[in-house]
Amino acid sequence: MTLRTRPRAAVALLSALLLSAAAGCSATGDRAPARLGESGPATPSSAAGSTAARGFTLVASGDVLPHTSVIRRAAEDAGGEGYDFRPMFSGVKKLVSGADLALCHMETIYGEDGGPFSGYPAFVSPPAVADGLKDAGYDGCSTASNHTLDDGADGLRRTLDRFDKAGLKHAGSARTAAEAATVTTYTAGSAKVAHLAYTYDTNGYPLPEGQPWAVNLMKQDKIVADARAARKAGADVVLVSLHWGTEWQTAPDDTQLSLGKALTASQTAGRPDIDMILGTHAHIPQPYEKVNGTWIVYGMGDQVAGEMFNHSGARDLRGNYGSLGRFTFAPPAAEGQRWQVTKAEFVPQMMDLSSGRVVHLPDALAEDPGREDYTSAREEITEAVLSRGAAADGLKEAR
Repeated sequence: MTLRTRPRAAVALLSALLLSAAAGCSATGDRAPARLGESGPATPSSAAGSTAARGFTLVASGDVLPHTSVIRRAAEDAGGEGYDFRPMFSGVKKLVSGADLALCHMETIYGEDGGPFSGYPAFVSPPAVADGLKDAGYDGCSTASNHTLDDGADGLRRTLDRFDKAGLKHAGSARTAAEAATVTTYTAGSAKVAHLAYTYDTNGYPLPEGQPWAVNLMKQDKIVADARAARKAGADVVLVSLHWGTEWQTAPDDTQLSLGKALTASQTAGRPDIDMILGTHAHIPQPYEKVNGTWIVYGMGDQVAGEMFNHSGARDLRGNYGSLGRFTFAPPAAEGQRWQVTKAEFVPQMMDLSSGRVVHLPDALAEDPGREDYTSAREEITEAVLSRGAAADGLKEAR
């Protein structure tokens, strides 16, 4: 396992552990939570023939990783009064806010309002990041990563407290055992959508004493059990976020391939237990692939990050490239059947360090087709995303 890189920093090498832990997803906001293990399902799936059945669009994006330079940019955007991350996401706000359900990945944890804040190796980010995400239109984020325990239980608590304040939901970390035993759910269209999240490790930081449920660690049996429990509690669609993979490697590694295959093959009564896998961690865009009839996004890349250096110590522009996935789900033909992805799309995006903004590359190039840096970024992202044949299964660049 490697730690995240920072400007001009060497990459530290640690051992990757796949540990089991109590799974947990919090449910906050205006929708009633469904507890894992509750007896009997909630309202069953809406069928396509029902007048109440409505499909939905899902948007998901990659790692939000505020390095020190990113924090400085937010301070500049705030005009000397705190930190303002809203302008950073303005270029993708229309796309994100236009979805029925939008999910991000908050890789780092938050400090106190007044700081101090830090980048690599132990990230402590301004809580105002959550306000920027909410303003962009995100409904919630996965919060299980190798940096979730960078500031221990206090950092985890501050992060989720700020999510609550901003009106964002979260999956993958928890402040209490009760919260860890509550699955995060959203209503999108007429579907009840469950969101589960896990990480391969926490950079060697142990789980807080007496809190084995604080962060969800990635283990196949646990993920499947949680997905089945979410379905039993009434989830029409089960989304699983995984913080996994090998940094700076475009191709999915052996763990991604084997675990992805096993998770997508898992079924109950002929129905897949998991409807989609959303991957993060590798720093760079990785492929999308349909496995056992289920879409896997192996890695969406970094949505927000500072200047990045790879394992060889070279500045690597790919560390600021990412893809945003957009999927359209349709109700099943009959109750109890699977909700189907009827349209699969990706949007190439880039963290432009010169402007300090996340750039929606198709839109930006439509306005300025002469930007060579945007053109090359779009081409490289597209090549990575389609490198395992996703185009043959209908994946297209969103227009």
